[in-house]
Amino acid sequence: MQTKKGQSIEDASMQMIEEEIGIHQYNEKEWPIVRRIIHSTADFDFADKNRIMFHKDAIQSGMNALRNGCSIVVDVNGVIGGLNKQNLKDFKNNVICNISNPKIMELAKKEGKTRSQVSMRVSKLHINGGIVAIGNAPTALQEVIQMVKEGIIKPALIIGIPVGFICAAESKEQLSKLEDVPFITNVGRKGGSSSASAIINAIFKLIRAELAS
Repeated sequence: MQTKKGQSIEDASMQMIEEEIGIHQYNEKEWPIVRRIIHSTADFDFADKNRIMFHKDAIQSGMNALRNGCSIVVDVNGVIGGLNKQNLKDFKNNVICNISNPKIMELAKKEGKTRSQVSMRVSKLHINGGIVAIGNAPTALQEVIQMVKEGIIKPALIIGIPVGFICAAESKEQLSKLEDVPFITNVGRKGGSSSASAIINAIFKLIRAELAS
């Protein structure tokens, strides 16, 4: 839970973002998500309308899934570290990260893949109908996209915002071309685990606001 002091700092930060950005082109549900990404990164480039891409069903599908206690599969433990644990407790969401499992390393060596790829493949039952959040590993995102194309999984939402140079921008472009699976992604090399967890935290806030209204 947030302390009074912590909440006052967060509120002041959000107000500063609002003042510095001013008029923007995101809608009323997109903007709280983008604003939280900016808050987690201090990167105002994300305010550009062409920077963050939302599938038309992304936010509502994500809200429905989280509210119903879906699993959240992540690529690295850093995403878990940024998640609001009270939300996970209240809505009974199970968070899964297999990247450090010794069996994943063995499989990756055997199959000539990255650990991130294999960890996504072995988590398919949790991804199907759940949310997958990728902030670090482009190969994990590419594997998820491939599984979608193979008809193995149909996630409620793919959050694909890996940071990096090799295949990061390309994997996001591939994600943006999916039509039948909701996604949130961005253009270019920027992103990261903090951005991925920020998106989930922001969706939880939208859920709480809706429940309170």
